[in-house]
Order: sequence, then C-alpha cells, then structure tokens
Amino acid sequence: QVQLVESGGGLVQAGGSLRLSCAASGRTFSNSVMGWFRQAPGKEREFVAAISWSGRNTYYAESAKGRFTISRDNAKNTVYLQMNSLKPEDTAVYYCAASPFGSLDYVAQSQKYSYWGQGTQVTVSS
Repeated sequence: QVQLVESGGGLVQAGGSLRLSCAASGRTFSNSVMGWFRQAPGKEREFVAAISWSGRNTYYAESAKGRFTISRDNAKNTVYLQMNSLKPEDTAVYYCAASPFGSLDYVAQSQKYSYWGQGTQVTVSS
C-alpha cells in the first residue's frame, strides 16, 4: 500500500506564503499522478492541483492558478505545494492524494485517486 503524510500547514496572514509537503512511502510506483485537494468547513472536497510522474505536466484549479505551484522530487518520494499570495478563502484542510493512472485526465475528480493523506490545516487570517 501507499502511505501519504502531509506537513507544512499553519497560520499565515493574507498575502503570505506556505509550502506544503507530502511524503510518500510503500508502493510508490503507484504514484503516477499526485494531487492536492482541500476541504473547508461545511464544504465539499475541492481539487487544487495535480502533477504527472515526470513533473513536467501540471494542472491547477482556477482558484490556484498564478498563486500555487505543485512540484515533485521522485528521488525523495515527495510532492510539494508552494502557496503564495494566500487569501482567507484558502483556509482549509489540505490533502495529498496519489493515483495509479498515468494521465492527467479527470485529475480534478476524487475518484481518480487511490490513496489519501491525513491532511494538514492551513489557516489564512485577514
């Protein structure tokens, strides 16, 4: 199986930055596509960003474009989400997810992903 552990969340001021990390262990060969999702209180889980195995192809939700950057270091089995220009609307629990599928098709759909981390809290104050 694959285990995913997120870290790097915290409390920041609006306009500030955070870098989230997702460390993967186990059957990492199943991590063809990695994604980040978030869930705010009372809301459904929302797609944020995804990245291909090579790291060359990325996909972002409109809310993340221009502000967030997803990257990965396969040698370290780690995926990152650099978040800049944070807004209060970004406040949520952020989850890392792994998919065995080798394309970015349907990356915004939770059903694509087989493994999920426990989440890390991001709070943006104004």
